[in-house]
Amino acid sequence: MTLLIAALGVLGVASSGPLMAGTLGATSVTALAIAFWRNAIGALVMATPVVVREPKAFGKITRRELGWSVTAAVALAFHFACFITALQLTSVAAATALVCLQSAWIAVFQLLRGTRHRWPVLLGLGIAFGGVVAITGFDMGSSPEALLGDLLALAGGALAGLYTLAGGKARQSMGIGTYTTLCYGICAAIVAVLAAVSGQPLVGFDAGGWLGIIAITVCAQLVGHTAFNHLLATMSPLLVSMTILLEIPGAAILAAVFLNETLPAGTYAGLALILVGLAVVVAGQRRGRPEADRREAELGTD
Repeated sequence: MTLLIAALGVLGVASSGPLMAGTLGATSVTALAIAFWRNAIGALVMATPVVVREPKAFGKITRRELGWSVTAAVALAFHFACFITALQLTSVAAATALVCLQSAWIAVFQLLRGTRHRWPVLLGLGIAFGGVVAITGFDMGSSPEALLGDLLALAGGALAGLYTLAGGKARQSMGIGTYTTLCYGICAAIVAVLAAVSGQPLVGFDAGGWLGIIAITVCAQLVGHTAFNHLLATMSPLLVSMTILLEIPGAAILAAVFLNETLPAGTYAGLALILVGLAVVVAGQRRGRPEADRREAELGTD
């Protein structure tokens, strides 16, 4: 069952970039509208079974659970703002690969908290950084907009790492329905504020735009994100991030087939470096997990 859920999650998140890029390019839908509706609808769908089965579940949320859920929601909101905007400026493949650096960011965050990583983790970070340099270098030569898109995707990856870490803490004691409802709902509220400030409309789109929003919500949010949030209860955040790495080749293939996206050979080499580097990072993290867990316990991560 775990493998099936992981496979569905990969398919869901891999379709996210191509679906969003296609919707943004073919309709009048805005970046923040996509972020708002996928979270608002996701929260509503996930809340329904919780309310039916356990009406008082939301009243039992502790301050600790609320704190981690809010942290995850804030990170998720700004992650979407960065990533979806990046898809308008750079290629789907580059944006997806750079935002998938979340597992590398998790390793960096742990380093900052005092965790001592094994040498393969540091080697993997170096390889992944080489991929970032390759992608951004080629985009720097193509257009300033593409480079800005790369930087936004990098920021989105850091925020995704924070979202994954905070979600892992919340899911230690929260049910999947309660957590996702709270996280998606707060995220939607934050995005609505961002949309109001930036002047991006959340309604008034044509039928094609709404169809795109529904497809993104079902595939990426309800299937992709929810599958990985479910896995956080039984798998470490780093192992979940390792599985998400399959989004990189998946999104590149889908973008090439459905959006006719072609990239310079150097960019594909950068994608490969990031994928290999992140795999080394997570493999090294798994081998050194007992030491990491001991250090986290000493630091009192809760």
